[in-house]
Amino acid sequence: MCAYIVLADDDPKHADLIHRYLEREGHSVRVVHDGRAALDEIRRRMPDLVVLDWMMPRTDGLDVCRVLRRESDVPVLMLTARAEEDDLLLALDLGADDYMTKPCSPRELVARIRTLLRRAGHTAAPGAGAAQQAEPVLVVGSLVVDPARFEVRVDGRLTDCTPGEFRVLEVLVSAPGRVFTRKQILEHLHGIDRYVTTRTVDGHVMNLRRKIERDPTRPELLLTVYGVGYKVADVRSVDSAHGESGSRAR
Repeated sequence: MCAYIVLADDDPKHADLIHRYLEREGHSVRVVHDGRAALDEIRRRMPDLVVLDWMMPRTDGLDVCRVLRRESDVPVLMLTARAEEDDLLLALDLGADDYMTKPCSPRELVARIRTLLRRAGHTAAPGAGAAQQAEPVLVVGSLVVDPARFEVRVDGRLTDCTPGEFRVLEVLVSAPGRVFTRKQILEHLHGIDRYVTTRTVDGHVMNLRRKIERDPTRPELLLTVYGVGYKVADVRSVDSAHGESGSRAR
């Protein structure tokens, strides 16, 4: 799985360590040390993935992430010493797809990047594309999730989702009506992880509702099962509710 990665980190020693691990994995890596240089490099040549340090001179990682989300859907992994849940949720809300705190294991970082690239449709080797095309398209009413193409459509319209949002939606749509706990969804995202919390799932669901629901404040597809987790409504239940009374669907 060879990819072009932009690594933005103002700590030269830390950046060099990550650079060496990524090159061993077979990736091509461009290292920059401030946010403006990161944006310049990304605009010059769009990467397959961006690793962003939060605290950088000139322009910090959050501002870079904010700009990237206006211009592209490139996967972004935020790397920072800030470990509070509010910091995590802020980064995710701005469009980061994953978040790791320093100090971190370079091997774990490489594994996270491998997962983000795979979910973004970056194939590993010849023949991988055929295997991906074999993945079934998931349909719930007007919502269509295509894992092979990494596409989400609502009423036929293509809807942009980050890799993190896509993974949450993919697992929920795979079994309409089934309730998934936040822990189960997190395991689908990253496996058991000491950095990411269950509030990560809440952030992704909130963003997804803005994108796929007619009224995000009264969701009809992505439903909360209070005290348990989330589910995608069985479309037959939604249709039935509309048939009895349009105001009763949520």
